[in-house]
Amino acid sequence: MDPQEQQAGWLPQDAAMSDRERAIFWRNRVLTLFDHVPLPSAFCEADGTIRVVNPAMATEWGTLPGRLTGRNALEFFHSRTSTPFDPVAEAVRLRRRSRIPIEVSWTSGSGAERQGELIVDVVSDLPDAPPNLLLMLRVLDRPAAPPAPAPDERPQVSAMEARILALTAGGSTTAQIATALGLTPDGVNYHFRTLSQRWGTTNRAALVARAYTTGVLAPRTWPPAADHRGAQT
Repeated sequence: MDPQEQQAGWLPQDAAMSDRERAIFWRNRVLTLFDHVPLPSAFCEADGTIRVVNPAMATEWGTLPGRLTGRNALEFFHSRTSTPFDPVAEAVRLRRRSRIPIEVSWTSGSGAERQGELIVDVVSDLPDAPPNLLLMLRVLDRPAAPPAPAPDERPQVSAMEARILALTAGGSTTAQIATALGLTPDGVNYHFRTLSQRWGTTNRAALVARAYTTGVLAPRTWPPAADHRGAQT
């Protein structure tokens, strides 16, 4: 182990690490940083099979990161050009590092049609290693602010958002919500930011109040629970 790495605080100083332990340490560190990236991103095998996605990308598709492992990322996007992925296939075949922008559209978790630019980086660790794909999604359109719901109209939220709101109304902390729903704390906070932007609120108390007044959370129910007529599956 490099003493300078230890002094810089990059690696634990209390024990020598084997190559396998060092690999696990760096993998966990990279995954933690990946979760913090605000740009929707995914790391895939050469054929598009997902190995890991960050919460921002999973939210665009209306699901959880863990449910996407093994799916093919390309099935979520529709090309806006005639031969969208040919340059990617050619770069993979030639094992050539490339950055390829592709115009795409997709259906968001709320059912809205979105447009953007999918930036595909063909990367590899070693010259002879099979290449992988790093996908980064740049959203070009921004959803318009939803109109205020009529008195008898419930705003549509995802089932996951409704469960987060119910647990928040019951007093659960971010860490407790993450444990209960199988998310990371950053994933929970991402959902809070999404709801706050959608509803124009500034804190969690206002989110809970909005959820009750619009019928997302069932009234006169304890512990708090979602009114499933106002949540999408």
